Amino acid sequence: MAGILYLVPTPIGNLEDITLRALRVLKEADVILAEDTRQSIKLLKHYEIDRPLVAYHMHNEHRSLQKFVDLLLAEKNVALISDAGTPGISDPGFLLVRECLRNQIIVNCLPGPTAFVPALVKSGLPSDSFSFEGFLPEKKGRHTLLTALAAEERTIIVYESPHRLLKSLQQFKTYFGGNRTLSVSRELSKIYEETVNGTIDELIVHFTQKPVKGEIVIVIEGAPKLSKKEMKERDLAQKIA
Repeated sequence: MAGILYLVPTPIGNLEDITLRALRVLKEADVILAEDTRQSIKLLKHYEIDRPLVAYHMHNEHRSLQKFVDLLLAEKNVALISDAGTPGISDPGFLLVRECLRNQIIVNCLPGPTAFVPALVKSGLPSDSFSFEGFLPEKKGRHTLLTALAAEERTIIVYESPHRLLKSLQQFKTYFGGNRTLSVSRELSKIYEETVNGTIDELIVHFTQKPVKGEIVIVIEGAPKLSKKEMKERDLAQKIA
């Protein structure tokens, strides 16, 4: 029997937002893989968890992948954590999970914090169906994706860094129009948690006057549903283009 890979969500800000099961798994794991050991050690020390801690991030996941698979095949239980939230959601994890499944290694994902869920629920925008895009590409593919999202009728969710927020809002105006409603949440679960709602135009003005810090989740209203006539005109225009 091989070991088990546990994907363990960690708090996105408030250290109290961790489950009893997550703490037990971390305490019992043979090895904990962490996106940033310097960040994760704060959480582990807070809960007096003393287990071997190894870096596993986007810069080393390809070359270290087989080493951790071999560890699991040697009947060691491994817990994977990211800086915050659920591993694999805009964080390392996918490659290791895929390789474990190929080797018939059991993968357990614990329920827990994910930043986009509270941002979506508190945005006031439809949450029954949505498109989660994570971090948008910075250059290659950005135009193509934004063009496609301009016609997306479901609520759209993206992650953004504070120093790129204003630029992204200005691009959203170009592709979606200034009247589209959106919600910007930052520092979720922390002392300075803040959510600002309004149109794209209004939020451009707001964040021009008030620069922000902290990780950001943007929830964007979906495109208005087109009539059959409008859909035909759009399809014709795309064919001509």
